Amino acid sequence: MKIVFATNNEHKLQEIREILGHEFDIVSLADIGCHVDIPETGNTLEENAHLKAEYVFDHYHLNCFADDTGLEVEALGGAPGVHSARYADGTDHDSEANIAKLLRELDGKANRKARFRTVISLITMEGDNALCSREYQFEGEVRGRIDTEKHGTEGFGYDPLFIPDGYDKSFAELGEEVKNRISHRAKAVRMLAAHLKGM
Repeated sequence: MKIVFATNNEHKLQEIREILGHEFDIVSLADIGCHVDIPETGNTLEENAHLKAEYVFDHYHLNCFADDTGLEVEALGGAPGVHSARYADGTDHDSEANIAKLLRELDGKANRKARFRTVISLITMEGDNALCSREYQFEGEVRGRIDTEKHGTEGFGYDPLFIPDGYDKSFAELGEEVKNRISHRAKAVRMLAAHLKGM
């Protein structure tokens, strides 16, 4: 089954392909000739995932899914949340700047509890009618804590800071194999895969 993943983030694309395996032909936005920076103007992860998937379906009439992921830190009232990729002022997907700001915001705080949450929005064609579609959403989360400094070199984003419950190493230290088994995205993708296989 060929399906578009509404991203040009190579890290995410590789992660999704590894989790889904070879049963699905996952293509990126670039693969279908979409080079637009799809606006993520929603106030929630659910809204942003929907907006990205809807854009692709409306413009290309292909089965597609999109995700939005946020790191929610308890002591910061759920921040950075939907703004995780642009947490540091004036930046866009600048992991080092985002990590530096998060560490500053948590400086001196004893409560380091956090969770990663991923929402996937899947939009599929009903039969052969490109004008008729259905949307499904799947959510995965993993709880853990934010360390006081970075550890590890694998993964991306906040991975060097996030230590999942039940482990003493960060996502960036655990490596892709472990992360792809226990992560928020892995959980959401497994639900997506189960749905796709049942179609």
